[in-house]
Amino acid sequence: MQRRGFSVVALMVFFTLALSAARGENWPAWRGPRLDGISQEKNLPFSWDEKTHVLWSLPMPGMGGSTPVIWEDRMFLTSVAGEDQILLCVSTQGKELWRKKMGAGGSKVRSDEGNGASASCSTDGKKVWAFTGAGKLACFDFQGKEIWAVDLQERYGKFKIQFGMHSTPVLHEDRLYLALIHSGGAKVACLEKETGKEVWKIDRKSDGRDECEHSYASPTLWSDGKNAILIVHGNDYATGHSLNNGEEIWRLGGLNPKEKYNTTLRFVASPVAVPGLIVIPSAKNGPVVGLKPDARGMVTMGNSFEQWRRPANTPDVPSPLVHDGLVYLCRENGILICLEAATGKELYQQRTHDQRHRASPVYADGKIFLSARDGTVTVVKAGPKFEVLSKNKLPVQLTASPAISNGRIYLRGFETLYAIGEK
Repeated sequence: MQRRGFSVVALMVFFTLALSAARGENWPAWRGPRLDGISQEKNLPFSWDEKTHVLWSLPMPGMGGSTPVIWEDRMFLTSVAGEDQILLCVSTQGKELWRKKMGAGGSKVRSDEGNGASASCSTDGKKVWAFTGAGKLACFDFQGKEIWAVDLQERYGKFKIQFGMHSTPVLHEDRLYLALIHSGGAKVACLEKETGKEVWKIDRKSDGRDECEHSYASPTLWSDGKNAILIVHGNDYATGHSLNNGEEIWRLGGLNPKEKYNTTLRFVASPVAVPGLIVIPSAKNGPVVGLKPDARGMVTMGNSFEQWRRPANTPDVPSPLVHDGLVYLCRENGILICLEAATGKELYQQRTHDQRHRASPVYADGKIFLSARDGTVTVVKAGPKFEVLSKNKLPVQLTASPAISNGRIYLRGFETLYAIGEK
């Protein structure tokens, strides 16, 4: 009887684990479940075209660069539809379920680089939080009912930023964290996720000037599982803040040296944080810094809190990726740089695809996925040696980062949303 009972329990455990594995992983934020561009999914296709491994495609109502966020059978993304900025809910079977207007304004910035539908949503599996360039931040349930909404321009001041506000808020536990860095007054704020009520707000001071006052980067979090720090990037500095009250813990300088100051050095790429390292990019072929997470105070070039500093070759728009002791930097021209995370030592620098790269790289199943503007996704083998595994072209313009969930890769283009997977 004992052996039989043990077998039943073992079978129950086996099927529970098998079901969990089959369900895969949700993708609840722009850079995935840990805000680092890393997916735990396995057995994903790494070669596709319009006829192979495309499970479905859905025309988009208009242009947008926000990455879909996915929870089980639903995904959420912002888009332009005519002159409206909207939130879309789409099933993982490729059917639009509902849409809600978030604001007005369908114009493009920098000709074709983006618009007000660039910030990605966040979800906790019960509700979804969305923000667009018009300034509206809102919370909806999964049926499309608006729970609350706030106009951030009314609350914190009109956005004065050359190419529009694109920063994605960070959802963490029961709070939302915002970084609004522009010439109208840089603010960092924390809101209750259930109500939109302000918990705290700080002015983020800087001696930056001109276009450097404009940041298109998104805040992120560093966490070791016990402690967490909010990381804000823009206006010549990266800063670490207390989640409790916004107090500044550290400030990294030397990203735009005063002795050769560049008045157009606006930050677009966002930092990435893993338990032992924070990788901080700059812009326009500037420096990249590996910062120790226990940093305190003002950190300048050569400070002991710097793990390493690379004087040039920063990615200008794609954010860095860190996995298995390696740092991957995808430059806007398609050159991929691989560094040792501990030392910053360069292991290789190779071109992947000679087109503009605006999306951030994603890791899954031993591979790095790099999306180019012309619809080509280059898949590179992860590791210290450069090896291209495939190049995959779809007839779409890509600026959104890939999203990976439940055995599928989702590619959001300006014209079409694709689901890539095993048929």
